[in-house]
Amino acid sequence: MSRSPPELHVVRRTAETAEQVLRRLEWTVLRRLDGLLQGHHRTLMRGHGMDLADLREYQHHDDVRHIDWNVTARLDQPHVRVFTEDREMSAWFLLDLSASVDFGSGSQCKKDLSADFVSLVARMLTREGNRVGALLYGSGVDAHLPARSGRSQVLQLLHRLQSRPPAQEGRATHLHELLEAAAHQLKRRSTVFVVSDFISAPGWEKPLGQLARRHEVVVVRLLDPLELELPDLGLVPMRDAETGEYLLVDTHDKGFRQRFAQGAQAREAQLMQALVRAGVDALELRTDDDLLEALVRFCELRRRRLQTQGSVRPGAFAPTSTLRPAA
Repeated sequence: MSRSPPELHVVRRTAETAEQVLRRLEWTVLRRLDGLLQGHHRTLMRGHGMDLADLREYQHHDDVRHIDWNVTARLDQPHVRVFTEDREMSAWFLLDLSASVDFGSGSQCKKDLSADFVSLVARMLTREGNRVGALLYGSGVDAHLPARSGRSQVLQLLHRLQSRPPAQEGRATHLHELLEAAAHQLKRRSTVFVVSDFISAPGWEKPLGQLARRHEVVVVRLLDPLELELPDLGLVPMRDAETGEYLLVDTHDKGFRQRFAQGAQAREAQLMQALVRAGVDALELRTDDDLLEALVRFCELRRRRLQTQGSVRPGAFAPTSTLRPAA
């Protein structure tokens, strides 16, 4: 059974309305992000236009899927279709709001961090005319916010997150249910953000890979530092955030702390391998990390990937990840 870190006294940030949260993020993070990236982050999430604009001869690094075989056979020279790029896009947030996400050892919990990230990225996208929607998972997929554009859509999404009651204990998280629901409901090719701590029952790997075949998927992994390493706190009651079961452990035992860290490292390595196999981009958000720095780091990696995609053979995957490898 997966254990959550020990329960500690957590100082939660002062409650804010959806409008106050969004205004704070716009002034403290979004303006600084614009300055650091000089607007280039707007090209990191692309539309998926399908309007045929022209035909031209095949060039090295062109996508072979765009070859027009009829024209190629007629002219005896490979030709590719050129499409008009549709800059408008739809983005979906698949949000894991299960009990384990409501944990934090510092000034914010993982759920607070998730809300800030979603609000910020949704606002980045909607101010360019793009649409955002969301699927929310608690003990199951229990809410669906259709994709719309505009600042009011971001406020509605944030209000949905703030007004949700605490997740009920007693049922393990089954992340595959959220991914499978998205696969059935998202008909148009979209950019999909899977925001979760990935404390889940097995079985989510295959649905994630299937979702990534049709959509551009970005995994946003939520993490608290106490989930990787325990300090020496003496006897500490540990609670399973999913079931509510308690276990008293002696963190003064150096061997126990080492086994805990080794188990965490093994889970980190398994998670990274699963994400690479699924062919998705990954961003790690820690509750003790600066959201702005994490986004800048991720945007730089995304830009680098887009610049070098042409040098990757068709069908190959060059993942962009800010997840740190296990030691």
